[in-house]
Amino acid sequence: MLLADYERHLTAERDLSEHSVRAYIGDVMDLIDHLTRLGHDDLRSLDIRGLRSWLAKQQSLGKARSTMSRRATAARVFTAWAQRTGRIETDPGALLASPKPHKPLPGVLGQADTRAVLDAAAVAADDGSPVGLRDLAIMELLYATGIRVGELCALDIDEVDDARRVVRVFGKGRKERSVPYGVPAGAALDRWLAEARPKLARPASGPALFLGSRGGRIDQRAVRRLVHARIDAVNAPDLSPHGLRHTAATHLLEGGADLRSVQELLGHASLATTQIYTHVSGERLRRAYEQAHPRA
Repeated sequence: MLLADYERHLTAERDLSEHSVRAYIGDVMDLIDHLTRLGHDDLRSLDIRGLRSWLAKQQSLGKARSTMSRRATAARVFTAWAQRTGRIETDPGALLASPKPHKPLPGVLGQADTRAVLDAAAVAADDGSPVGLRDLAIMELLYATGIRVGELCALDIDEVDDARRVVRVFGKGRKERSVPYGVPAGAALDRWLAEARPKLARPASGPALFLGSRGGRIDQRAVRRLVHARIDAVNAPDLSPHGLRHTAATHLLEGGADLRSVQELLGHASLATTQIYTHVSGERLRRAYEQAHPRA
């Protein structure tokens, strides 16, 4: 009953994705199992020592810092909910610090490699096949907008404003934002919608912008396979769709876009999340400096 109520809270009130809900529930189950082994059969006996003991166990098992940070967040969300719903009197999770995860710099494609990938996708679409035209539109839109793969898969036709070249995106927490795209992405989208989508569409296709080969809304796995295949075709460094998001952000900053504009385009809640891309651009700047300056 406890976990069922908590799952409803995560789904209905926090509007988390199915993947996130599974992760949070799994973490709480592991926490409750740990507390039971310590003799805490009643949730009301939960305290900060029990939470720290649980995290210490994760560390002893060699869990990554990113995993421990996520589990600390899961514990805080759970204890805050438990207190708010009267299941515990105080919130011990409020005293729990998160291990700071190590954030490696994201991989990105250079502008020449990106151009080669998109040019190759355009060549593959020259035969006019529905899948080829769809794949070109997906690659162009991912790079043009920097949207997440889940956001792309969720797009409906009426969320594309062709006249203003803007897509309406619903990001994490169903937060809405409008993201512009350029002329090449617009041309690829126009061809997909006019020439190719009608050939794949079925009565059950609904309003989905991008369709799979059987006419249903395309799923994230198919988009990931597509991105890996298109990048591999030109022997560029392998990236996921999220890598194209990193690439778009980095190229925007290198082109002179300000950090807050990039934050808004990407849908980041915090500017600190966007600032990682300044480190990527800074590394490239240093390499260029060392190659070009006579006294570097």
